[in-house]
This record gives sequence, C-alpha cells and structure tokens, in this order.
Amino acid sequence: MRRPGDGLMFKRGGGGVGTHHRHHLKQLGGGFKGLFGRLPIAVIVLVICTVSLLSTIKRSSNQPVSRSETLWETAASGGWRPSSAPRAYWPPPPKESNGYLRVRCNGGLNQQRSAICNAVLAARIMNATLVLPELDANSFWHDDSGFQGIYDIDHFIKALRYDVRIVESIPELRKNGKTKKIKAYQLRPPRDAPISWYTTVALEKMKEHGAIYLTPFSHRLAEEIDNAEYQRLRCRVNYHALQFKPHIVKLSNSIVSKLRAEGHFMSIHLRFEKDMLAFAGCLDIFTPEEQRILSKYRKENFAEKKLVYSERRAIGKCPLTPEEVGLILRAMGFDNSTRIYLAAGELFGGERFMKPFRSMFPRLENHSTVDHSEELVENTQGLLGSAVDYMVCLLSDIFMPTYDGPSNFANNLLGHRLYYGFRTTIRPDRKALAPIFIERENGRTVGFEEFVRRAMLKTNFGGPHKRVSPESFYTNSWPECFCQTSTQNPADKCPPENVLEILDSRLEREVTSDSDKSGEWNGLLLYLVQLFRLFISCGVDHIYTSYGLREDNCLLMHCPKHARIKMVFCVY
Repeated sequence: MRRPGDGLMFKRGGGGVGTHHRHHLKQLGGGFKGLFGRLPIAVIVLVICTVSLLSTIKRSSNQPVSRSETLWETAASGGWRPSSAPRAYWPPPPKESNGYLRVRCNGGLNQQRSAICNAVLAARIMNATLVLPELDANSFWHDDSGFQGIYDIDHFIKALRYDVRIVESIPELRKNGKTKKIKAYQLRPPRDAPISWYTTVALEKMKEHGAIYLTPFSHRLAEEIDNAEYQRLRCRVNYHALQFKPHIVKLSNSIVSKLRAEGHFMSIHLRFEKDMLAFAGCLDIFTPEEQRILSKYRKENFAEKKLVYSERRAIGKCPLTPEEVGLILRAMGFDNSTRIYLAAGELFGGERFMKPFRSMFPRLENHSTVDHSEELVENTQGLLGSAVDYMVCLLSDIFMPTYDGPSNFANNLLGHRLYYGFRTTIRPDRKALAPIFIERENGRTVGFEEFVRRAMLKTNFGGPHKRVSPESFYTNSWPECFCQTSTQNPADKCPPENVLEILDSRLEREVTSDSDKSGEWNGLLLYLVQLFRLFISCGVDHIYTSYGLREDNCLLMHCPKHARIKMVFCVY
C-alpha cells in the first residue's frame, strides 16, 4: 500500500538538472575559475542565484501534475497496529475500594471526552469506585443530555470491568435502621495535576469522607505519564469504552452511507468561528462592527493580552480562512468534483467568506443537508450534532482540520483516526503556509501552487510518528497504544491473542474468592439461626448448663429437655 502523499512527490528527471548545467557551464570559456577572475563578487552571486532558480524551474517543469488519488488510501502503517490491551500484569479492581470518585466534566463534547478518560485513570490510580461522570450542560452547549443521553452506559461499564468499578450514583448507607447519604467532599484539582496529587491530597480526603467531588475536571491530570499501562487505559476508554448511543451511531452511519454512495468524500473541520477567531486575536480582516464583536468576546472569555494581527498572521497563529482551505486543496490536486462534508458551527463573517471556497468546491455538505431528521435539526448545535459530526469525520476517507491548536474536536479526531487504522489526515502547516499566502495577497502569485504543495509534502498524512510537544497524547497515542507482531523491542510487542481470556480468568478468580468468603458467612449465619432455635426449644436456663469443650476445640451444646437436639461449634 502506498503512503498517502507518495503520488504528490516530484520525481527527479533523467540526468536531472545537475548534468545539464554542468555541461552548459563547462562551455563557458575557462570554466568557473576564469569566470570568477573576471567578474565582480556581486555579479558572481547573481549568476549563481540565477542558475539555481533556472534549475528549480527546469526541474519543476519536468514534474507530473500532482495526483490526489493516493490520498484517498490509508497511510502506511510501518508494521504497527492499534493495541491498548495490557501487556504487563494488570489485576482486576479490588472488591473493596477506597471510596467514591465524582467528577464534573466541563467544556464541549470532546473536552469532556478527554476528561472522562482522565477520570477513569484517576479512579484506577486511587483504587476508587467511579461514579458515572457528569457532563456540564451550562458552560458550553446549554444541553442537558448528560452522559446517559450521549453514551452507551452498559457498554461503558462492561468494557472497563477489568480496570475500574463504576456505579451510576453513590449508594446510600443503612446504619442502625437509618438511611444515610454519603456527601462527597468537593476539591478543585490543579491543572495537569501529577499522579502524586491523586495518591496524596485526593486520596486522603477520599478516605476521610468516603467520597470526593472533583470540579471542574478539564485537563486536571497530566497527559505525559511515564507509565505505558496507564496510557493504554486512556486509549481503552477513548477508543473502546466510549461508544455513542445506538441511535447516534445509526444516524451517523446513514449520513456516511449517503455521502459514500457517490464515491470518496473528505471531511473538513472548518474552525472559522467566533470563539476561535477571538482567541487567536485575528481581527483585521473583518468589518469594524465584526471586530467590535470579537474584541468584546475576547475580553469576556480570555486573559488580556496585546495581540498584533500582522505578527500573528506571519507565524501562522490565525485560523485558515475558507478560501485558503480551498486554495490548499486545489494546489494538492483536488478538483471541483470532490465531495466535502463540513463539520463546523456558525461561521463568523457569513457567506462572503464561504463564497470563494464554494466556487472552488461546490459539492459541500453538512449533517443538516444530508439528513433531514427532526431529531438532528433540533439538536444541530447541541451534543447530538457534535457527536454526529465526530462520527462522520472519523469514518470519512480524508479528514482535514483547519485549526488544530486548541481545538479538542480536531485533536481527538486526529488521535482516533490514527488508532482507527492510520486513516489519512491533511494537516496544514500554518506557519509554513503563512508567508506563501501573504506573498499571494501582495500580488506575487507566480509559483504559488508549487510552494503550497512543497509545504504540504513536509507534513504527516496520518501515519505513525513521534509525539512532539505541544502535540497532545489524545492527538497521537503512538507508540504506547500500538504494537508490532515482529519487533526486536519487547515494549512494542503485541500482547497475546488470548489477552481477554487472561483478564477474564483474573476477574473470575476475584469473584470466586469473594463467593467463597460469602459462603463462609452464609454458613455462620445458618449456625446462628440454629442456635436461636435451640434457645427457643430448651429455654435459656437449660442451655447455659448444657455445654462442654471438646479436645478438638469444638463446643458441644445439647438440650436436656430434648436429647436429640445437639449442636457443635468449632473454632479454627
């Protein structure tokens, strides 16, 4: 299988530029030595630069037109495959936990998704029983669907049975015939808290109060942890346990089927929205009224900071405009027949920004245009709409995020598509592309598409690659959550095929052990019932005078009134 992007590579023609120019320069009387002796330095530099430019032009003119067809294939795996099963000893969660863990996951759907992964890991670290995570409905979506309305709870609990114990709510305690509620102690975890915070501060409060409530819980556990098994647990949660409810999956599959009925399709997360533009501080391309709106939003939601548009633009800190996205795709060889699914909220600036993009790629769709179901129409901007967008982008042939910096949607999808089988992604290098677009805006358009292609060829198209800061673990879980069947490194070796049977047997032993203990208590209870009957039959006066301690440490009890009633209690 060819690696996506191979078809875009430029061949070096027969003999190349070097042979042609060496022959040409040799014909110059006296060669370089004679030429250098007769020309000023400035002229020599000019000649060298001119020769270099001519060689570039010559080389480019001999290259075939880029072929986007190869990008519809998955990226080369290099022998790696996804695997998040434990590779070291991984005992099941003990029956007795240290208490209950509640968390409130704030933000949008995908920020909440990362928080759920962290909550499961935190529960494992503290040997806590996890209460089904709460999804904040107020701060972002104004949607009260909650965990139960979006995710398959039964699957979530069953998929993580080897890792943590999960309950839907903290059970009430009964003591002395009275019901008592456990009140969770509220804590605010530090941002990116280390494991040590959970094993000390959080655990201490949990043991003291029986339950703790961590809020807010967005980015409250460090991503980079020097424990591969803990990282694999995050992958098990993210890519296996967190499944959308069946009706969401069915709706998403229906949209994908309709899109794919006419061939390949790509999905684009067009992050040209008010919150991201305000965050980036990229205001100058908007009208005075639009700038006022963005400035107000920034002041209300982000820390005060002086941002200069020209400086931000020059280093690629601004989200790509819809037109720039279209120019990138066209330079890479995609034509106006390409079908594109847009995952986006309300685009800021309206149709005037979409018009140039639509003129290049008229076959644009979104979940509302593909599926007209009443449920989706009513929840376009809520958790349901975001969940459907996520699934369609996950299953698309190509995914392109236009601003993957602080975008949880794009980052989680990049990681999920990597784990899903190295599915092709197009990740524009905004820093490399910025000067190219600025030159075009200034009227210098010669070689524009060539320069864009070259910048894009240096990016990764979805294959395994080393995670480099600031890339998130949720964006790239390689190599922790991947393995190789043939490798020299034991850490990269795939777990045995019967790994689930091994985990099941450990879990079964835990249950059997508890059953044995339960049996012992049931036996003791039976003896106590029989003793009570003996009291009733013989009367208290007789029972105390009718016993004897045998040599085997067993206590013989009998009833003089009824010689057939005897009982033996043994102490071991």
